[in-house]
Amino acid sequence: MRKPPTEPRPRSPERLKTDESLREERKKTDDAVKGDRDDAERDAEDVIAHARELADAALIVERVNADTEALLPPRPARVGAVKGQRAKADQAVRGQRASADRAFRGEVEDRADALEALLVHERAATDAYLLTERVRSDDDVANRDDFLGMVVHDVRNLLNLVVLGLETIRPLGAEKTPAYVSAGKVRIQRYVARLNRLIGDLVDVTSIDAGKLAMVLVEADAAALMAEATAAFQPAALEKGIALSAEVPGSAMLAVFDHDRMLQVFANLLANSIKYTPSGGVIGVRVEAIEGTLRFCVSDTGVGIPSAQLEAIFERFWQVGNDDRRGMGLGLYISKCIVQAHSGRIWAESEPGKGSNLYFTLPIPSSRR
Repeated sequence: MRKPPTEPRPRSPERLKTDESLREERKKTDDAVKGDRDDAERDAEDVIAHARELADAALIVERVNADTEALLPPRPARVGAVKGQRAKADQAVRGQRASADRAFRGEVEDRADALEALLVHERAATDAYLLTERVRSDDDVANRDDFLGMVVHDVRNLLNLVVLGLETIRPLGAEKTPAYVSAGKVRIQRYVARLNRLIGDLVDVTSIDAGKLAMVLVEADAAALMAEATAAFQPAALEKGIALSAEVPGSAMLAVFDHDRMLQVFANLLANSIKYTPSGGVIGVRVEAIEGTLRFCVSDTGVGIPSAQLEAIFERFWQVGNDDRRGMGLGLYISKCIVQAHSGRIWAESEPGKGSNLYFTLPIPSSRR
């Protein structure tokens, strides 16, 4: 039997969304109950007012009749009788009013109490169901993480064996590897690298959901990191006919960051720009110090992004179109999570047909400001 975790697992985005949906449904139910109560009270008041109007009308008729009789030749007994009848009629009207008020108010209170009792019961049932689903979800996530870890380990080992096997490929009798074989090796190595990146993205998303994205923060030169990333993507840009350059400052620009993780952010942004910039385009990378932060920018002359999608591009599994299959749509989402883990922020500015600017920031250490 699987033992329950000894420490509470961090809440995933899905759980946060579930909790928020539950809070919204509860608020809607409370508003509905309050609205029903207000409507019932208004209906009761309207009925009471109508009953009062009818009683007042009947009383006025009786009074007119009594007054008419009182105008007849003086009869002391008749006048006394009229006054007595009027007093009885007034007392009867007051009694009917009080009885109607008590009846309708009691009905409204009973209805409100019933609705509140039903709401409490529904809340208890919802909470019990949610707790059961959470336990089941946590167990499923734990099993998924264990399975994913084993698969990732085995698949990476197999990919490494593929790369090693490529080095032994040579046609029999050939003194050196022919050009077509070398070109085939390069393509296979590229595909293996893409598979490794995909595996890494899936592992990172799992770590993000579990709140376990590993970080090793040190103070270092962020400008040098930017230059390193740009140099790494020069071959890919040249192969597509794109001019890639970086405006590297003459002096160091220090920040506290995880080198490998921030290199991953640059890689995702540059790969995204190369993907959507046509041949003959230009991609530039720059950094500047602004208000206690280092602001980095990757600009391109690509197809651009519609304004309605400027925030959506940083969500997981985002694609430009339904027919776009050039990736899983995880790179920018992972980049956002990494930047936020560094207490920075990431955003995009773009217009369709006019290219895009992707920005992110890193805080400058307070001792360096």
